[in-house]
Amino acid sequence: MDDATARELVLDAADRLYYRRGITAVGMDELRTAAGVSLKKTYQLFPSKDVIVEQVLRRRNNAWTRGILARAELEPTPRGKLLAIYDFLSDWFVEDDFRGCAFINSFGELGATAPTVAQAARDHKNSFQAYVAALAQEAGAPSNLAPQLVLLAEGAQTTAAILGTPDAAAHARAAASTLIDASLSASRRH
Repeated sequence: MDDATARELVLDAADRLYYRRGITAVGMDELRTAAGVSLKKTYQLFPSKDVIVEQVLRRRNNAWTRGILARAELEPTPRGKLLAIYDFLSDWFVEDDFRGCAFINSFGELGATAPTVAQAARDHKNSFQAYVAALAQEAGAPSNLAPQLVLLAEGAQTTAAILGTPDAAAHARAAASTLIDASLSASRRH
């Protein structure tokens, strides 16, 4: 097995296991078995478990970004693109394996002891914040709208995971719609 294939097998298994059960609950032997890659090869490719977690989070960030952008592309207006974030969340929350935000989960589990994991989580949250800020600016909204919309999205993810219901996405979308309209209306008056 070549390194690229082994790397993908380890990252796929790690992503699945860590997201489902938590990072510390999954030992390297279990990861090796699930991936079908020897422990020696795994450590040749990834010098530590933290490196695996960081790489899993980087891949998740890429998948998240692709998903958000694909959903936004369906909307012709900046306002619609902002609301598409919550439509994306709604679709995600009903997936059978939804367990909340992997970045929040990882940060909560390892953020204090694994700086690279904490940084990967921060990078993801900063990237999402920047994306929402760009859309809000494109819509002509004041700069304070983006952090408010991000908080709604983050809160919806946490609420959906804890309560086990997708309703938080619809509630967040309704609140976001109200915030966007109020912000745009206030901007037009000034």
